[in-house]
Amino acid sequence: MTQYPHPPSGAGDPYRQHPGTDPYGRPVYGPPPQSSGEVVPVQAGGYEAPMAPVPAGGPTLTTIGDIAVTQTEVITPAGRFPIKGSVWTVTDMSRVEKTTPVWAIIVAILVFWWTCLLGLLFLLVKEERVTGHIQVTVQGGGTYHSTMVPALGRATGAHVAQQVNYARSLAA
Repeated sequence: MTQYPHPPSGAGDPYRQHPGTDPYGRPVYGPPPQSSGEVVPVQAGGYEAPMAPVPAGGPTLTTIGDIAVTQTEVITPAGRFPIKGSVWTVTDMSRVEKTTPVWAIIVAILVFWWTCLLGLLFLLVKEERVTGHIQVTVQGGGTYHSTMVPALGRATGAHVAQQVNYARSLAA
């Protein structure tokens, strides 16, 4: 005897339903059935968002925090304005902290009892941690907007500065 009953067969079988409906008779949304060699792209799953129209200024070339830059305009939560004549500033407010990790302290204490002073060498181990953020401000067309980009590593500041320099070249 099995733990589960045998699957239903006949009209109530959800696996033999018409492919356009689910077991409750509701329509199923998705790609149309394949026919005669026609290739239809299939989404992997989840919600399929409708395609958003391309902004009037063209496609987005780069985004810096919540600032989007197109060929002709800057889009911020504060509003849209032309990129020509916009003023960009970058302030790196990140810092690098060097500390002794917790595991090195524990190993130094445990090894100290067996090898005396040799265990203290583990206290020389240092790890770097980057904290802070990079502030980017843009103003133009009577609008001012500032955003903070979190510093995730040493290269974040250079990456954001490179993006702002690209936006400055578009503004020139």
